Amino acid sequence: MDPESDLTLSAGDGDETLTPVTHLADTSPGAANRLPPRAWLRTDAPQLSLNGTWQFRLHDRAPVDDHGSVPAFVLDDVPADGWSEMPVPAHWVLQGHGRPAYTNVQYPFPIDPPHVPDENPTGDYRRWFEVPRAFDDAARVLLRFDGVESLAKVWLNGVDVGWFTGSRLATELDVTDLLRPGSNLLAVRVHQWSAASYLEDQDQWWLPGIFRDVTLLARPSEPVDDVFLHADYDSATGAGRLDVAVTGAFPVRVRCPELGIDATWQTPQEASPFEIEAVEPWSAEVPRLYDVEVASPGETVRLRAGFRRVEIRGESLLANGRPLVFRGVNRHETHPDLGRVFDESALVRDLHLMKRHNVNAIRTSHQPPHPRTLELLDELGFWVILECDLETHGFWDVGWQGNPTADPAWREACLDRIRRTVERDKNHASVVLWSLGNESGTGANLAEMAAWIRSRDSSRPIHYEGDYAGAYTDVYSRMYPTLEEIESVCGTTTMPVHEVGPAEGARQRAKPFIMCEYAHAMGNGPGSLADYEALVDRYPKLHGGFVWEWRDHGIRHRTPDGTEYFAYGGDFAEPVHDGSFIMDGLVLSDGTPSPALEELAAVWAPVRLTLGATTLTIENRRHTASTDDVELHWLLERDGHDVASGRLALPSTAPGATSTIVLPEQALDVGGTGETWLTVLATLRDGAAWAEPGHVVARAQRLLAEAARPAAPAAGAWRGPYRLGDAIFDTDGDLVAWGDLPIRGPQPELWRAPTENDRHASQGSYETADPALTAGRGDPDAPPSATRWRERGLHRLRHRTLSVVRTEHGLVRRLRSMPANATYGIESTFTWALRTDGLHLAFQVVPFGPWDCTWPRVGARFELGAEMARPEVEWFGTGPSESYADSADAAYVGRFRAHVDDLRVPYARPQESGHRPGLRSLEIGALRLDTVASGTSPRPGFQLARHTAQQWSEAEHDHELPASDALYLYLDAAQHGLGSRTCGPDVLPRHALWPRAAGWEIVLRA
Repeated sequence: MDPESDLTLSAGDGDETLTPVTHLADTSPGAANRLPPRAWLRTDAPQLSLNGTWQFRLHDRAPVDDHGSVPAFVLDDVPADGWSEMPVPAHWVLQGHGRPAYTNVQYPFPIDPPHVPDENPTGDYRRWFEVPRAFDDAARVLLRFDGVESLAKVWLNGVDVGWFTGSRLATELDVTDLLRPGSNLLAVRVHQWSAASYLEDQDQWWLPGIFRDVTLLARPSEPVDDVFLHADYDSATGAGRLDVAVTGAFPVRVRCPELGIDATWQTPQEASPFEIEAVEPWSAEVPRLYDVEVASPGETVRLRAGFRRVEIRGESLLANGRPLVFRGVNRHETHPDLGRVFDESALVRDLHLMKRHNVNAIRTSHQPPHPRTLELLDELGFWVILECDLETHGFWDVGWQGNPTADPAWREACLDRIRRTVERDKNHASVVLWSLGNESGTGANLAEMAAWIRSRDSSRPIHYEGDYAGAYTDVYSRMYPTLEEIESVCGTTTMPVHEVGPAEGARQRAKPFIMCEYAHAMGNGPGSLADYEALVDRYPKLHGGFVWEWRDHGIRHRTPDGTEYFAYGGDFAEPVHDGSFIMDGLVLSDGTPSPALEELAAVWAPVRLTLGATTLTIENRRHTASTDDVELHWLLERDGHDVASGRLALPSTAPGATSTIVLPEQALDVGGTGETWLTVLATLRDGAAWAEPGHVVARAQRLLAEAARPAAPAAGAWRGPYRLGDAIFDTDGDLVAWGDLPIRGPQPELWRAPTENDRHASQGSYETADPALTAGRGDPDAPPSATRWRERGLHRLRHRTLSVVRTEHGLVRRLRSMPANATYGIESTFTWALRTDGLHLAFQVVPFGPWDCTWPRVGARFELGAEMARPEVEWFGTGPSESYADSADAAYVGRFRAHVDDLRVPYARPQESGHRPGLRSLEIGALRLDTVASGTSPRPGFQLARHTAQQWSEAEHDHELPASDALYLYLDAAQHGLGSRTCGPDVLPRHALWPRAAGWEIVLRA
């Protein structure tokens, strides 16, 4: 029996026919009585928000209706038993009903399109409302839902209003004839799964419910039903053109006082564009908006026009005549407590944070956001790729068999989604490209969606990454390309275009090239941001890209004992999930910026500063703005302490231009002793809506003079068998105390807690003995770095003392360290020497045996006792945040202070964090040490934490780490890079740590 056909159940002597759940397997987007989509407009027509507290009950299965076509719960006289309260908007799984579930590619239900299981969580919603007196003169009354996941069926006063799908899309229904005086009952049944769920397989939590606004709209008899505003800009002449297309009642009056526009059209035929001799254009840097008012006899709506022209000339994507470079992020709507429920204050905080970190663009991955979001993007200034609510990624697992974008049965659903996307947000200046969706294969339905956009809005190019052949899109878009692929597309051709033949490849190479996703910001990473930006600088046809992604999607959760943490896939006992893959943001779940965001800000600096011997070069990398809002400051530091400072006169530098100034003599003064650094800062003079005056937009630093450290003579001798100066050793040559401070070690260490990029293997590894494979993605079949490291036992080295030799002023200890069941390892030498400036320790390590993998780190570890477990740390070296070989542009040399708990980043899953290379000096309470730089032993990096790398490796969340009353100090000669292998290329060969001799030298001081 077809599960969607009539359902007959035996009931004693006869048969009872029950009406089954309908529409769940219907590939159409909803009932025929849904109103055509239109723009989201600011209007003076009366509205009634139906947000607030509703009655709610949850079914584990899609209920079978037991009263014919009218379920009992939509009637007034329903018993209160079994009902609870539910806020709207909200997701019921975040309100104590059911559980969230996370998947990336895989569907959480059988791939049996268009059907879904009977085990289908279904929420019934009810609320009563009274129609305000302001509605008395309404000609029509509409009911608007801005977002419901995934299928909603609506009743008003017991009458079926209609049903709809499209979770992140708006739906309007006409309820004029169903309203009654006094109290009205609105009832909504929401099914979590429906045929539409096959179109909504985005990489995010599945969060059912009414999660956006519900609004009752009074429509006047002579309305402004819709407006399409085209605000064009001619960069050659500075002229503007305002074209206002109005749907509704006439006459219509159009006003824009700033531009002197005030016109009344008696009929649609009188409407004509307004030609403006000079306008100020809109851009992401200078988001100039003009207020426009459109009024009919019964309604006035207000819009904000941004004049700009987006066009493609050859292989260039231009905005207002200048190349458009996206330095952007992919952004989902996500909040640790609210899910996808809109929170304007949280959004504004995020957008301000983006602006402060030089983010100029957003890809709305992978659906239209809340409509208010677009208004804020217009006002603050972002280039936007607006994506349709469409992804069918799960069909990738079955070779795209039955994929909806290639199936005629889903044609109307696909077209409906792009219509509702474009119509709602068509008036926003920030939207510069329409995107058909994401990871949905390819097919005729996508081609028809593109054709519809061209017929409706030819002013914006069309994007869709999956159109590899370029048959229906205007830009060539790729996810996670290697540097070599970019070079091949934009420079010298060395490899075919992805998955297509020569003819299609030539077509794609002729288009503007965009990285719609790159640099996967999962955990500690990504690496090589500067390497990608160098190619954006080099190739004009490469128009930048969008880092994946803005924020971790962790849901605030608690353990049984009340410990709070941010949950990811599997933490809600989902039978199918994708683990921590949802924690891949530049910002942590609670809004804390990660070091990767600081790195991005440095790499994307809109004003690039380059220090020469006596000059400073200022490159204005902006699209629109000059440097008139920026001022320059210089700072001279010696051993991390301020010596002198001043301001520099910055000539007005146009976008794309470069200026050079001579530095004052005071800024180059290398008199005195010590390590001398010159730092130049570019800061905002007057601030902005998103930053205070003095906000740093760029930084440059140059070493002027090295610190001279003459070799200190030997001093002192052993006092008894174990004490050398303030150091106490055991019989094996291990340090066990420094004065009154308990300290053990050092112990050689090769292990780091694997980062997410170390753990995953999406695009192959450069860890291969075949040099031919290092020119591209590496070996696609190579296991993740962490797998290789663990298989080779790097986390479980065993140590054997080879010798301990006491000298007059010191001690030499030699160790051999190997994993069990291995013939390879390292030999370490620790040379202690008491000199007049302190106790020196020189560490040297040499590999032996058949090594065939990289090392996570090479260094040594000290264990510090409980007396030092809560110190504040001060260091002179690189900071303020962690940095690594392929993620070091944000780091600079200075003197920094932090609490030990702030030295590591609380990533969703414990992993390597807190490495700060180039250490000069370190103070941990009463423990003080300096480092000594030489040609063979560069300055080490340090890491200080309450747990060992091995302990971090075994925990899935921070709260699973064991209690600790110790500190662990790592001094690393080097660490492996970060890469982006969770979803992208591995660590590049030049940033990889292969087995090699290494070492460092430190001085412990009293």
